[in-house]
Amino acid sequence: MPPRDPAAPGVRPAVRATAYLIAGVLALPSLAACGSTDDSGGTPSAAQDIAAAERDLIADGGKATWAVDALPETFNSFQSDADPATSRIAGAVLPSMYELDKRGRAVRNADYLESAEIVEREPKQVVLYKLNQQAVWSDGREIGAADFAAQWRALSGEDSAFWTARNAGYDRIEKIEKGANNLEVRVTFAKPYTDWRSLFSPLYPKDVMGTPDSFNDGARKTLKSTAGPFRIAEIDRKAGELTLTRNPRWWGRPAKLEQMVLRSVPRERRAAALAAGELDIAEVTPAEAERIALAARESGAKGPLAHGPGAELTPAKALKSWAIANDPENEERAEAMAASVEKTHKAIKKYAKEQQGLRGFVVRKSLEPAYTQLALNGSGGPLADERVRRAVARALDREELARIVLKPLGLPVNPVGSHVALAGQEAYSDSSGAIGDQDTAEARALLADAGWVQGGPIKTAGSKADKKKAAADEDGTYIVGEEDGKPRADKDYEVRADNQPEAKAKREEERSKKDAHRGGAQGAYAPKGTAAPKPAGGPLAKDGKALNLKFVLPSGPGSEPLRAVGERIQRMLQKIGIRTEITKVPDDSYFKDHIASGQYDMALYSWPGSAYPATDARPIFAKPEPAADGSLNVEQNYTRVGTDHIDQLFDQALAELDEGKARDLVKKADARIWAAAGSIPLYQRPQLVAVRPGLANTGAFGFESPSYEDIGFLKSAAPAKK
Repeated sequence: MPPRDPAAPGVRPAVRATAYLIAGVLALPSLAACGSTDDSGGTPSAAQDIAAAERDLIADGGKATWAVDALPETFNSFQSDADPATSRIAGAVLPSMYELDKRGRAVRNADYLESAEIVEREPKQVVLYKLNQQAVWSDGREIGAADFAAQWRALSGEDSAFWTARNAGYDRIEKIEKGANNLEVRVTFAKPYTDWRSLFSPLYPKDVMGTPDSFNDGARKTLKSTAGPFRIAEIDRKAGELTLTRNPRWWGRPAKLEQMVLRSVPRERRAAALAAGELDIAEVTPAEAERIALAARESGAKGPLAHGPGAELTPAKALKSWAIANDPENEERAEAMAASVEKTHKAIKKYAKEQQGLRGFVVRKSLEPAYTQLALNGSGGPLADERVRRAVARALDREELARIVLKPLGLPVNPVGSHVALAGQEAYSDSSGAIGDQDTAEARALLADAGWVQGGPIKTAGSKADKKKAAADEDGTYIVGEEDGKPRADKDYEVRADNQPEAKAKREEERSKKDAHRGGAQGAYAPKGTAAPKPAGGPLAKDGKALNLKFVLPSGPGSEPLRAVGERIQRMLQKIGIRTEITKVPDDSYFKDHIASGQYDMALYSWPGSAYPATDARPIFAKPEPAADGSLNVEQNYTRVGTDHIDQLFDQALAELDEGKARDLVKKADARIWAAAGSIPLYQRPQLVAVRPGLANTGAFGFESPSYEDIGFLKSAAPAKK
């Protein structure tokens, strides 16, 4: 389950990962839940926004064009280069035994599955699948045990000739066989597996999974056999378009749309493509969502726009530009100004025309099933000390950080309280109390206990390497707390009488009461008697070195909210004496060259939520282990922070067939992850989707999986061009 970030927006190779796609997940009213129906986990923080409509209100036919970042390099969801477009196509053309409902719970897909249940627990777990008797591949062959068995063998990990991205769950299967008839499939597990519903979603035909050659190469360019409401009709890589059409062998509710086109449109071109009528559905940035909202409000208005490239062009500035452009005494300057004025006028005209086109769209908004975290690299440096990581966590006002991103969009401001689930999911429980609430004094005390002294001595650069590093600090990198080198004495650094016995005793008593009330995990607070250091000016120092952290952020367009959050974190850490160096890097290298390689102290990136936390969260928080070649195997734990206890709790949850007990074990693991303070969840990501108003059952879907066959244009809209 790869993280979400500007450079690597991949998803876990399974159709359930369509929850993290460009436009989220779609409604699936045909699915019937077969799991728990209790209220564990509460309700989602925000409802989905898809303009839901009954099928009898939707016209038959038409074409909808949906923006994707790029056409997929492979149609095999279980390969390492599968991407969101791979998952979207798989969701429309392939079977999935289970999908997600509005609360992010796994539900049976009745189009393929009549029932599935554990029929034996001892001596081994056996799951019996009863398939829909109408379910067939597009070549007319029944979907059956042979397809299940071929997928298991390909993904079991036993044959390295299959180039698989991940084997989770399939490596626990012992055998697959036909049941009482061709519509029954018996799956016997060698080891108990609580997340058995995560398997066979998507399910590929045995023609794809049967041999290493067909697995590795057979599904990279196309899918010959499919079994969904749509099929792949045409792929035009030169034009960047893939066309899906109705599957004539589909046995379920017929697709309302005649065609669904996926068009490759880079994020920076989305607004222009929408305005030009090239798209019907597109995920957009907050800035683009604001443009669309402004366009709707300004419909019919006259005069120049109060925003865009001409917003700052006052009469005085225009007169000055005219004067310079017509200055006969300085022809070179006049020509340059004239060219600049012409360029500005063209930009204003283009922007105004685009605004007219954007009036034909609405923005549907919800919260994406993914959360943004502050990652703290614990592999070395100051953050290798858990007390420093906890101090960073205690310095953060997570609600304020969530407000920066969500409040301007009108979305609920609720900090995420779990690493393994999101609000509304059964495994969700706010375990942030294990680290404690924001407390500047407590954060300073933790740093003092770790040996970091305010205003302590710092060794000056002496060696060539030190001088080179010192020079690098002057290359324009902004370092919080180094504006002028003078002692700080602002309101955020109030000096308290910490050395007075009465004050110390009172503060220790208050902290003791606070610790007992919160029930924080051991180590989440500084030891009793550790006074918060006086903010006497100068940076925190230890062993002659200043406490200075490298904070890596993406620099590309669309990452402005992430950078705003990063800058606010800077100021929060400044209050406890931690200096931060922000390094802005290109989006295409952000994840590969910095996060995955560990070249950072702090970073912001996102993880998708999952209906199967025991399976999907374990590799993200697994304790790094030395590999045979001497390197460190971190799996997907890019913070390099983990413990044996966390691993044991996840392993116990994986093998626990009582779903309630399995969830309890996962929640306990989450509390330990909070206490380790390698990852600090901040907020659920906003989901903003521009949609043509007459298009129903699509938009910001939150958790729910897609019902592609229900997407269509309302009869009342009846767009002529469709």
